[in-house]
Amino acid sequence: MLIRPQRDEDTAAVRAVTARAFAAEPFVADLVEALAAGPARLSLVAEADDGAIVGHTTLSRGWIDAAQRLVEAWVLSPLSVDPPVQRQGIGGALVRAALAAAGELEVPAVFLEGSPDYYPRFGFEAGTTRGFARPSVRIPQCAFQVVVLPAWEPWMTGALVYPDAFWLMDAVGLRDTG
Repeated sequence: MLIRPQRDEDTAAVRAVTARAFAAEPFVADLVEALAAGPARLSLVAEADDGAIVGHTTLSRGWIDAAQRLVEAWVLSPLSVDPPVQRQGIGGALVRAALAAAGELEVPAVFLEGSPDYYPRFGFEAGTTRGFARPSVRIPQCAFQVVVLPAWEPWMTGALVYPDAFWLMDAVGLRDTG
């Protein structure tokens, strides 16, 4: 398996993998396209030995609304792995590659909404423990997570501001379905 930056010719395959991975949330495939058209800073794919795209993630530009000034930070979302090959380390390889790329580009922090049982193995911790505030009260406290990277400085705390695409697609936090 190869982790590499997404190319234009991967667009249809990325959409298909995302749609299968998020079958219960079909808007996520549209979110990937909205991010690619705007705030995406880096999109990575997992390519199987036969050339098939089996995973994908996007890092998009967000901001930390710190007291001194806005600080660019990245949001890792969504993370998609084709269901037939889940639980084989593909998602983990994508997360590790995304964090390595962010660190090399001196991004101070990477945020996500995700499982507190899965992401801590990659260094993610509850955002509130580092003085960050969720961009929406609909994001469960335990799901709001961050990795601070070497470029982060202690004054870089405050509310996370999500890219517009997340708001336009209503892809922030959990909706009350009752």
